[in-house]
Amino acid sequence: MSATHAPQVRIGDLWQQRMDTLQEYEVVRDGNVFATSFSNNIVFSSEYDGARQYLSDLLARYNGCSFNTVFCGGREHINEAGVCYLLESREPLDCPAFDQDRYQSAILGDLTLVHGIGKSTEKRLKMRGYQTLYDLMELPKYRSHAYRVTECISSGNSGEIMDLIGNRHAKSHPHVLGTAGLHEPGDYLFLDIETMGLFSRPIILFGVGFLEHGQLVVRQYLLRDIAEEPAALLATMDHFTSDHPALVTFNGKSFDAPYISDRLAYYGMGALFGIPHFDVLHFSRRRWKDEFPSLRLSALEKEVLGVHRGDDVPGQMVPEFYETYLRSGNCGPLVPIVEHNRQDVISTARLFFHLLGDVNGHN
Repeated sequence: MSATHAPQVRIGDLWQQRMDTLQEYEVVRDGNVFATSFSNNIVFSSEYDGARQYLSDLLARYNGCSFNTVFCGGREHINEAGVCYLLESREPLDCPAFDQDRYQSAILGDLTLVHGIGKSTEKRLKMRGYQTLYDLMELPKYRSHAYRVTECISSGNSGEIMDLIGNRHAKSHPHVLGTAGLHEPGDYLFLDIETMGLFSRPIILFGVGFLEHGQLVVRQYLLRDIAEEPAALLATMDHFTSDHPALVTFNGKSFDAPYISDRLAYYGMGALFGIPHFDVLHFSRRRWKDEFPSLRLSALEKEVLGVHRGDDVPGQMVPEFYETYLRSGNCGPLVPIVEHNRQDVISTARLFFHLLGDVNGHN
């Protein structure tokens, strides 16, 4: 379909029927901090009321506007799976310098990476002069294990080192995050998706970001119609190349990655590539769990980055906004979805580098 054609009403009606069968979020009263600690599927009553009013305002503001008028900077993206709509923007982004030698010295000094050595044993060994994993090779009891660990570390393979450290420590350990510093800034691929709801429903917007000349390039693949999902999937997967061998998400291990894998399987389009995956939510929990009542991305970006979003749609209400677009043909409800996704990609990147700076002692 062309960019200016309105979607078919019957598609919107179908998805409305499906949405009506499942309540995917709960509206809770403002100030109910207890609820935010246990679920991402809550919307505060003020957010809900504001979003409903915002939706009405958008419908009035963009009434009669064509798709190309509303998203004048976008263009059609065509590939072998079909066509979708591509929006691109750029955002200045500073990346902290990472001292790889300092990091390697730190993990080489972690004797507990060797099987059979806990904190108390490590303390005794260091009192005897065994300060590094290389020193342990002098002890027959630990020689073979220490050799395997040092070989893994010296390989520089971030995925293998991440697994090594994660198997001996928590997956959110700072040294696990530190493996990200073994990559160049341009290696990272930042990813965030917007969906029609829980699993096995279409992904309506894919946001990917990557660094180029000191800027975060954000490319968003938007579905003007549900039928455009295969093209948007393929376009997103095309970013998973040797140019971007490290994935960064916020809650992506639990949501984005398995959701994309589910949709790829649905269309018989293969599988999500297995590359090192840094989930910012996991590291954020370890860093700020005792400081902030909520660890949602919108809360962390406000507390840590000083980002205060203006008009926004709560992520849990994205399906309603998109369904309104499908049903009405009015592009207005898509505007905050696109901006919400874009800001999620940017905030994920900024939080990631903030945490990486913590590991390297820059913050």
